[in-house]
Amino acid sequence: MFDTVAMSRLTVAAPLSNMEDVLRACTNEGCVHVETYANFEDGIQVGQAINSDEANEVSALLAKVRAAVSAFKPVNADGPLPVRKIKDLISGDFPAQLQDSLNHLDQQRDAEAEVALLVEQIKLMKRLVPLGVDLELLMGSDRVEVFVAETSKASKAASTFGELASRVELASAPGVVAVACMPSDSAEVQMALGELGGKPVQIPNMEGSPKKILGALIMQKESAQATQESSKKQANKWADANARHLLAVQEHLSKEDEIFTAPTQMAVSGQAFALDAWVPTAKEQSIRASLKHIASHVEVEAFVNDHHGHDDHDDHGEEVAPPIALENGEVSKPFELLVGLVGRPAYGTFDPTFFMMLTFPIIYGLILGDFGYGLIVLLIGMYLGTKPFAADPVVNNGITILKWMGVWCIIWGLLFAEGFGFVWDESWSPLAPFYEWTKSMTDGNLPEFVTGTLGMSHTYIPFHRATGALTDYVLLSVYLGIVHLAFGFILGFINVARGHGLAAAFFEKGSWMLILFGGTLHIYGFLTDPDIIATTPTIWAMVTLVGVACLIVGLAVYEKFGWAGGIIMGPIETFGLLANTLSYLRVMGVGVAGVKIAEVSITMGFDLMVTTSNPLLMVVGLLLFVLIQAFALALGILSPSIHAARLHFVEWMGKFYDGTGRIFSPLGGRTLHTEGQS
Repeated sequence: MFDTVAMSRLTVAAPLSNMEDVLRACTNEGCVHVETYANFEDGIQVGQAINSDEANEVSALLAKVRAAVSAFKPVNADGPLPVRKIKDLISGDFPAQLQDSLNHLDQQRDAEAEVALLVEQIKLMKRLVPLGVDLELLMGSDRVEVFVAETSKASKAASTFGELASRVELASAPGVVAVACMPSDSAEVQMALGELGGKPVQIPNMEGSPKKILGALIMQKESAQATQESSKKQANKWADANARHLLAVQEHLSKEDEIFTAPTQMAVSGQAFALDAWVPTAKEQSIRASLKHIASHVEVEAFVNDHHGHDDHDDHGEEVAPPIALENGEVSKPFELLVGLVGRPAYGTFDPTFFMMLTFPIIYGLILGDFGYGLIVLLIGMYLGTKPFAADPVVNNGITILKWMGVWCIIWGLLFAEGFGFVWDESWSPLAPFYEWTKSMTDGNLPEFVTGTLGMSHTYIPFHRATGALTDYVLLSVYLGIVHLAFGFILGFINVARGHGLAAAFFEKGSWMLILFGGTLHIYGFLTDPDIIATTPTIWAMVTLVGVACLIVGLAVYEKFGWAGGIIMGPIETFGLLANTLSYLRVMGVGVAGVKIAEVSITMGFDLMVTTSNPLLMVVGLLLFVLIQAFALALGILSPSIHAARLHFVEWMGKFYDGTGRIFSPLGGRTLHTEGQS
């Protein structure tokens, strides 16, 4: 759960005749990540894709299935299909039905293009009908030139042409002008049309009356639209009925196609081939059992990261770190989506998914902190979870995270006694007795550590973060930052110790912990003890200076900055840690801003609605209340999410996380619509 999955190097050698069997066995295991062969040597080359009738049939059918999936966007809400059922579909009439559906799709697209063309021609005919001139006469000839133009000044055509009108044939109607002239007059005609602001009209190569042609075009358009609707209906009907089959067949064929193309990643000689791959260490026995009868050589060697420097490459400069697979429980697995936004963790380091599950929604809820808005967020998540697209794992993970955010927003909202901007511990509230009881249990009886040491005298339920407990809310945000960052440094210390030894861990991460704790306690003493000033050489100030000195060593020696770079950057980086810690004040700042926006909806809208007797003002008050509440909710979903993400991705994960890991991609991929490996 807390570490990346342990990996082993798999090396397989077998005769060329067994290549497909070996690849199929690896695909069926669903856990073999193949490395592409790149060390070219005499007599050894990269293999070629398997060229067989079966491979060609799979490739051709897969192309059609992918085209259908791209066009229809099917959703599988009924779960995976057995492999036997998929094979029966492929060997049955599914391919023919698929082709019929694609044909209907082609007919629909052709009809759409025809309709678009006819619409343009109909628009043109409607402009020409008022002229009452046959199209062949508007085409002109070798001896007569004809100009047709659109213009809003058609009524002024005669006066504009003036004397020229006696030498040409002029026809005009509202919005259009047609002029026939001798070639010698064409320049003057074009100038006159320019004065009218005319736009040339391209006459189609047709014959007959525009009115009759218009009627024929309208009939053609109606026929094309009928064909378009009919083809679309038939194609969508089949796609809706076979959505599950489409996705399952695509998944199955993709795995088959990958088997046929996988040899391009192998090292091949005249008689044999070699496969270089990674497998989860826990799968070693299963892999050996699958390959022992079809491979000449099978070697599985656990990867040991035994280097203690910062060089993660072998002697040839090639990357040796295994690909990264994560192993989380069903509860925390959705939060892999957030972790993936900053890359996979490096091999052998902590997988922060579980910790992200704990802290991300908690910090989000601490910022928004309104149980009314939290309830809406939860209901939105539950509603989205009922939609067909929720079957997609990525979408489902996002919806699950949204639900967690809603739940923690409700919890914090109840602690803050905030709901839709209202304060729920007042006398009118049905929750008032509960909050009276909580205050009687804690008010004046808080532990000395909370009231004295931490200085949080208002830390009881209800926690009025925007009024009486505002100072406590500020302190809570800072304490949260200190603890969160300290935990990040601890994880970073363990990561570095695993990969590079305790000495590197102490100077790279231990130095930061000394600075964080020493600096925090020195500042705490400065704020609480009047006898201490900022420059007083307290023991915690000495600890901080020791931390800075260790940081300089870490930068100079272990981070390869050199002594000059370490001495310059060490003190500068120290102030960066202060900025990281104070960055958690955004929890308080954004939280209070949200409270005030919600309060505006009450003072401007709700109070107006309940205090006035004017029906119009009641409506105005209701509208203001609803609109400002909607704005507050939209902002409450977006802004706290962004700030909670920043605190994790930048401030926290920056202290321990190395997102340079490669994604573990087993041969054949992970199956979602096919029963078996998922």
